[in-house]
Amino acid sequence: MDKIITRIVELLWSTPMLYLVLLVGLYFTIRLAFPQVLRVGDMVRQLVRGGDSAHGVSSFESFAMALGGRVGVGNIAGVATAIHFGGPGAVFWMWITGILGAAIAVVESSLAQTYKEEVDGEYRGGPAFYIEKGLNARWFGMLYAIAAIFAFTVTGPSIQAFNIASTARVAFSFDPRITGVVVAILFCAVVLGGMKRIGRVCGLVVPFMAVTYILVALVIVGLHADQVPAMFGLIFRSAFGGEALYGGMLGAVIMWGVKRAVYSSEAGTGTGAQASAAAEVSHPVKQGLAQGFSIYVDTLFVCTMTALMILASNTYNVVGPDETLLVENLPGVKPGPAYTQAAFDSVMTGFGPAFIAVAMFFFAFTSLLSFGFYADTNLSYLLRGHRHQHKVIVGFQLLLAASIILGSYRSSKFAWALADIGVGIYTWINLIALVFLAKKAYAIYNDYEVQRKAGNDPVFDPRAIGIENAPVWEAINARRRTAERDVITDETPTAPTVR
Repeated sequence: MDKIITRIVELLWSTPMLYLVLLVGLYFTIRLAFPQVLRVGDMVRQLVRGGDSAHGVSSFESFAMALGGRVGVGNIAGVATAIHFGGPGAVFWMWITGILGAAIAVVESSLAQTYKEEVDGEYRGGPAFYIEKGLNARWFGMLYAIAAIFAFTVTGPSIQAFNIASTARVAFSFDPRITGVVVAILFCAVVLGGMKRIGRVCGLVVPFMAVTYILVALVIVGLHADQVPAMFGLIFRSAFGGEALYGGMLGAVIMWGVKRAVYSSEAGTGTGAQASAAAEVSHPVKQGLAQGFSIYVDTLFVCTMTALMILASNTYNVVGPDETLLVENLPGVKPGPAYTQAAFDSVMTGFGPAFIAVAMFFFAFTSLLSFGFYADTNLSYLLRGHRHQHKVIVGFQLLLAASIILGSYRSSKFAWALADIGVGIYTWINLIALVFLAKKAYAIYNDYEVQRKAGNDPVFDPRAIGIENAPVWEAINARRRTAERDVITDETPTAPTVR
């Protein structure tokens, strides 16, 4: 069984996947004129503008839900795993993937906003929706939805739960099975409250934990300041095979950097786009830009701080392609959160396990909440008004809770393999769809740019740029035109009465 799972992972994450992620990101970066660089100011502004509505959450809450899914195990355990199997150079390729991935996030989130639907009074959208409506291919949208439901309810929760339980066991000697049950109960208490409750919890927890983690990491790196210049030199040399020790593993360097960046940032997977569709904004690109910024927070801030801590404190091992240890700074320590815990302990003895256990709980728990929302979204797409829709969704949320309990005591290797399979399947589907939707994505982004350069606050009218199958936006525009006519009518002076 292990050999079969390993082979599936190898097929999904082979060289074509790496090229596809990087090339799609590069294409949208050039086609949209570097939005992740030139529109950083807009990205930040969109987070604080606008509010929610009866149908959608605020832009910031949508951003927090997506970031909650992105900032998770990949930021602590995933970075350590990338360094273990790919060496320090893998960090460079995580950065490249994050920068190019930000452009993909802008596109997929803009498309999700464009083709969103109103389901049971709430906005829902994402790859399944924009694949069907944008490509007129419901079968392809269903394929994404099925793969996503499998990933979010079976494979994805395993690695999140396992790492919560393993760090809690190291720090507090908690029984993994009890930890799994407690996390599952907390998950149900939030996720069964619906989209609004998930948005509020993520909006409170994610920013606080991310900022706290980055600040503490800065302290760790600062205390190893003398190692920082050499560390950056090692990263850049290793990224291109310039470091003799890692000269024979360039392929592994790139593969692990890209793979772990995709798993952590979720760029190209379409998951963050599902949170984007739930937001209330006046133009799809506004939320697209906000989600582009979430890639920066995840990869260039949180992941980078984890990598810098590990490398600056030399708390890592590196294994070569033949499974021979090339670097062994932590004899007998398995790759994962233990590397990050050791980095903390290098300057704050006894503090590392407890802090990482708490950080891992919040990061992984908000990821689980996002998984619950994404499962809900894709089930809503498949069932669409079925009379048992709500019961089926609740059933799958309980299945996800069961996956949390089971995942809390599974082996790390098995959990990561399952997660890689789940992410790999729906990422392939989404990236292929984005290639075929590129023309429409450009039209939507260009519409935003034209209005912005004219000094207007961009407002989206799909028919004005030839976009069809966007009923929510057509309804929004119809209400706006009616409101404008009413204002004009109210302001028109009444002719005086002639006596």
